[in-house]
Amino acid sequence: MSGRRVLVGLIGANIMQSLSPALHADAFAAAGIDGYQHLIDIDRLAEKRLPQLLVAVKAAGFAGTNVTFPFKQAVMPLLDAVDDEAAQIGAVNTVTIAADGRTTGYNTDRRGFRRSFEEKRGRAAQGATVVLIGAGGAGRAVAFALMDLGVAALIVHDKDAVRANALVADLAKHFGAARSRPAGALERDVANAGGVVNATPVGMRGIPGNPVPAAALHAGQWAADVIYTPIETDFLRTAAAKGARVLDGGGMCVHQAAEAFRLFTGIDPDVARMQRAFMKALAMRETAAEPI
Repeated sequence: MSGRRVLVGLIGANIMQSLSPALHADAFAAAGIDGYQHLIDIDRLAEKRLPQLLVAVKAAGFAGTNVTFPFKQAVMPLLDAVDDEAAQIGAVNTVTIAADGRTTGYNTDRRGFRRSFEEKRGRAAQGATVVLIGAGGAGRAVAFALMDLGVAALIVHDKDAVRANALVADLAKHFGAARSRPAGALERDVANAGGVVNATPVGMRGIPGNPVPAAALHAGQWAADVIYTPIETDFLRTAAAKGARVLDGGGMCVHQAAEAFRLFTGIDPDVARMQRAFMKALAMRETAAEPI
């Protein structure tokens, strides 16, 4: 071991089955760092206010923390600085804490989704019409990643129409008004799309369901989910049964974690090793979840 010690966190709701600590533990070990990622699940805390949680992790000497649902947008005004890319996206999922307590927000979800998609689906998004379900923090990062991947048209749906419209307006500033629009009739939009992405928490363990109209899914599409707890959501199971090519949230988890680890430590981790660590941790988690 190098003698270096690093403590980081993950703040969010419904995160006790997250595999992020396992990924960071393996990356810390590979780097010779005595490190640990602590889960801070607001569902298990009496004090659930984000400002107080940020004060607490700074006081505890954390080098930084990941931030997930429902705080990816709420955290931004609480930080001392926000990276240009995160400001463009309008969401933060990684916060570094300097020795003097200064906090800086970053977004690693965008490149996490993009790299995962490129690995498993290549250029399938290029020139395609894609429906994005969810315009919150994760949805914003995925929307910008899909633009990076060259989608011809991105149709954004959110149960909060104001939030969907705001994302479309932000995309128009950077990519032109012709490449995105709010959803109209969702079932028709999905049926006519080449790809569909779920970027909502619906489908996670504890938040069951499928936010995508099942009848509209078909074999000519690809379907992607940002969720990896469970690794196969109801949405992906339904899409696969219809013959669609599916992409789970595991690859995005690994790639965004690799970038977050670099921000926390200044060290580029071995992504292939992190992928193996993910698969090992996933197998252990799923075995533990099987009924006896």
